[in-house]
Parts: sequence; structure tokens; C-alpha cells
Amino acid sequence: MMKPSIILICLIQLLSMVGYSQQVITNGNDSVQQLHNTIITGAEQTELYLPLLQGKNVAICANQTSLVGQRHLADTLLSLGIKLVKIFSPEHGFRGEVEAGGHIKSSVDSKTGIAVVSLYGVNKKPTVEQMQGIDIIIFDIQDVGCRFYTYISTLHYVMESAAECNVKVIIFDRPNPNGYFVDGPVLQKEYASFVGMHPVPVVHGMTIGEYGSMINEEGWLKNKVKCNLTVIPMKNYTHLMRYSLPVAPSPNLRTDESIYLYPSLCLFEGTVISIGRGTLIPFQVYGHPALTSGTYYFTPEPIKGVSENPPLKGLKCRGVDLTLMARESLPKENHFSLTYLMDAYQHFPNKELFFSNGAFFDKLAGNTTLRKQIINRLPEEEIRNSWQSELAAFKIMRKKYLLYPDFE
Repeated sequence: MMKPSIILICLIQLLSMVGYSQQVITNGNDSVQQLHNTIITGAEQTELYLPLLQGKNVAICANQTSLVGQRHLADTLLSLGIKLVKIFSPEHGFRGEVEAGGHIKSSVDSKTGIAVVSLYGVNKKPTVEQMQGIDIIIFDIQDVGCRFYTYISTLHYVMESAAECNVKVIIFDRPNPNGYFVDGPVLQKEYASFVGMHPVPVVHGMTIGEYGSMINEEGWLKNKVKCNLTVIPMKNYTHLMRYSLPVAPSPNLRTDESIYLYPSLCLFEGTVISIGRGTLIPFQVYGHPALTSGTYYFTPEPIKGVSENPPLKGLKCRGVDLTLMARESLPKENHFSLTYLMDAYQHFPNKELFFSNGAFFDKLAGNTTLRKQIINRLPEEEIRNSWQSELAAFKIMRKKYLLYPDFE
């Protein structure tokens, strides 16, 4: 069961949305777009959370997406007289300027003078010392709804440390741009890592607030501890919506097309294939110098702050540009695709080299089964059928934690 504080705040918000899902159903896409323009994020509802913060020592786990309107959350809280004592930053850093996997140092934020503690690299979980003097930690980061996008792993560790240190957690909820479907194999526990910590499918179809409640209530924190959790939900959001992010969530996800394609193309990170890091359209293309098919060519080159040492740097790659297809088709679809991965494998001459980092691919997939299925040339339909029973069980669990009208 969810905490009473979550239920109370969510009830207030849901009462304002009683006719909302019906309006979407009867009026179609025009209503979706109209309501999209009136979404009010958790961070924007100061009237709900300021009473919880007054007189407290507050920390935030935030990045460049943590905005209240056009103003950063840190600046907003300080202007409202909240005692902000520490900032925790996830992968890509507090200002979102570090490429995937890049080393992030703890520092001091130049704009506020507040200490910034990196939660990426060796120190993924706040230590007891780092949590000292904190009463409340706010988690306000834009997620993209995929198991291997590491912000939900950072959320896990923040909640776990907070539970162990008796610190309250408040999640400011934000829309999920891939929140309108659920798909993919469910992670097997023996393949848990920072790119997949929980038994969920590749695309989980939950907002960060819903996901945090699931982590807490399903006993997924170490020793099954539970944190004192409150979620500040959104107004005017449902899982029927296609949402365009106003701020890039990370350096290589800069467009709607890349975010739509991310669930499918990220699996290439465990192979020899480039997904366009070092180009102006990462996660919108794929290719390799040795591919025998494709009409699109690109050459990865270093881009400061985005991809400074991209795979296949300086090599002309042959492959496919998926940008137009993503723009026209993916917003209307509700599954992620294995077609690109299977096509690349089929047209790569040396099959033994394709899965250049098989162990990492298995972590992304959540099992060893998918890699073996592709090597054995199983049809995509058969592969998809193999994860349906676990996917169905997850969907049942997921519904317990939804705060907004669902797509089903």
C-alpha cells in the first residue's frame, strides 16, 4: 500500500482530472494536444510542497531538467526562503553537460555556491556522511521511461540511503515521453546492474513518481527498507499522451525522435554498431563501416560535452537514418522494435564480432536469452512472444502504482 501522504496529495490532484480521460477518448488528438499544453508538473505546484519544506534542511537531487517554469529548482527554492543545503547530481552532472559514462566530480555550483555531490562513478549512493544534516531530499529529474536510463537507478540509491538515514524523500513528478506503452523482456535478477536494477521490462510506462512508489512498496531497496516518501503529482497528465520534452534530458537525447528511438537503439551499445554518437543526430541513426546494407553514411567525430571520444571515431559508417520514420510513425505506435538490431546483425559479415560486449548487452537486455535468439535468427514475433507472460505479470503489478489514467 502507498503511504498516506502520497494518497492524500494524489487524491487532491486526481479529483481535478475526473473528466479528463473521457475527454481524450471522445475528442481525440486535439484534446491530447490541448491538455499537453496545460500540464502542471510537480515542481510547479509550490502550494503543495512549500509547507513540507519550511524550517527544514533541504537537499535536492537534480539536473538541467529540474525547472519550475523557466527557472531552475535550486534558484526557485532559495528565492522562496527554503534552506537548501546540498545538491546531488546524477549521470551527466548537475547542469547536464557530461556525456554518458563521463567522469563527474563533486564540486560547488557556481550559481548558488552550494556543494554538489556527484552520484555517478564510484559514489552512486549517498553516504551516511553526505546525508548528515539533511531533513528532506527532493528528487526532481526528467526520466524517459526506459529501464536502462540510469536516473531511476540514482532514484533507487537516493531512496535507499534516505531510508537508512531517516531522511524524508519528496519526488516532484514529471511526464514520461515513453509513458504510453509497456514492452520488452523483464529483467532477470542475476543481470541487475546500474543500467537495470529492477525486474521491469525495457519500457515500463510509468512516471518517475509512480516508479518511485513501486520501488518503495515492492521491497526492492536493500534489506527491504522503506523510505518516508511523498510524491507531488502532476495536473492534466495521462498515459495516453505523447509528450515533447522542453529540455534535453541528457547530451545525446536532444530530440523527440531520439527519445522515441532510445528504447530500441540503446541495445546497440553492447555491439560494434554505432548509434550516431559523435554526430548531430545520436540515437537516430545506426551504422558501421562493415555493414553491407543501408543508404545513409556518417562519420563519428568528437563533439565537446556531448561525445568526446565516440565509438568508430573518424570511420565512415554505412547504415540507416531513422529520423523521418521516428517523426512520422513512432508517436502513433506502442512498442519498441528489434527490427533494427536484427537487420544490422543479418548484414554484418563477421557475426562473431557483432556482440563486441556481450556481457553489457545482456545487462541492457536483462537476460542472455535475447542475444542467443538473435544469433539463432529467430523471427521477431517469436522473440516477442517469449517475454509476454512476464510482461503481463508486470502490467498487473504496475497498475497498483499508477497516479494517472492509463492507456488501457
